[in-house]
Amino acid sequence: MYAFVENWLDSIWEQPIPAEVAALNFNLYEEGGNNWSIELVGTESFDLEDEDWGYDEIFDFGTRENPLVWEEEKMWNEILDEMIQIMKRYLQEGKYA
Repeated sequence: MYAFVENWLDSIWEQPIPAEVAALNFNLYEEGGNNWSIELVGTESFDLEDEDWGYDEIFDFGTRENPLVWEEEKMWNEILDEMIQIMKRYLQEGKYA
């Protein structure tokens, strides 16, 4: 699974991040039937005190129309944990870490 996500992230990071992007937010969601999607958006602001900061989207890196999609039979919390571990690994050893 790591290589699958890594390739997706590499394709995203090949494009520049607009200067007005203050934070990045991964939107992870279940499509139903063990189908999962993740997209990356840039936001105009970030606030630890406001859990809704991620709704302040200004750029979607093309992932809104083309999210990473896969099928995996796991519960939401298991998928979330898996994605967190993959993102941490990418930040340590990924091409654009």
